Amino acid sequence: MHQRIQKVLAQWGVASRRQAEQLIRSGRITVNGRMANIGEKIDPFNDSILYDGKRIQGQRRELLYILLNKPLGVISTCFDPQGRPTVLDYLPTEISLGKGLHPVGRLDMDSTGALLLTNDGNLTLKLTHPRYHLHKTYHVWVEGYPLDSLLNHWRQGLLLDGKLTLPAEIKVLKRKKGQTLLEIILSEGRNRQIRNCADILGHPVVKLNRIAIGPIPLNLPGRPELILGSYRILDDSESELLKNHLDTTAQKLSISCFNQI
Repeated sequence: MHQRIQKVLAQWGVASRRQAEQLIRSGRITVNGRMANIGEKIDPFNDSILYDGKRIQGQRRELLYILLNKPLGVISTCFDPQGRPTVLDYLPTEISLGKGLHPVGRLDMDSTGALLLTNDGNLTLKLTHPRYHLHKTYHVWVEGYPLDSLLNHWRQGLLLDGKLTLPAEIKVLKRKKGQTLLEIILSEGRNRQIRNCADILGHPVVKLNRIAIGPIPLNLPGRPELILGSYRILDDSESELLKNHLDTTAQKLSISCFNQI
């Protein structure tokens, strides 16, 4: 059966569908000796498919789901042309090489905390698709002591690049030495969204740490703390919890949209 090449690459764990498009555009994927085209249909069992000159078809890779506690100064990519450290540098070579792992979404260089890496292209597509609105939880130190009236504006949505942000859950955890620790839960992930919103309100971010992705926390009760630069492989119950959470969220959104018709 012929399938779109992006779907095949995602199923084989080479990259997410969006990342597969980038690989195709850059000429790194060939089919039967010629450069692949985005959207073309291929026979995954009979066509010769190469990635950087190496044959990639065969049985699917074992699906991996890894949660990394990303340190400061680390880039959320698999490769950086400037030679800066990437998230793959914090995994052992037997995991980072040849497994098709890629980070899901981004956590900017100046931020720390939970970052998911996987070779499950279908899950990556869901995790990064706007319709799922996967919530992420952050602990954020900001300068000063923001008034609750200002935080209410943030909770309801602020105008960024001409578009309102989605409502956010924000609560004050503590205040000390001219700074305030906020817990912020977002259901969208625009570029540097928290930092830009904090700047608008006049309370710039001092430190930003992501502590959970959906229902998956960085640290589990009763287990050793996942220190900066360390990782853990999600067990089957956690990966299934994440998938079920996404499916449930999508169903709720579909029902909500139907009821508004």
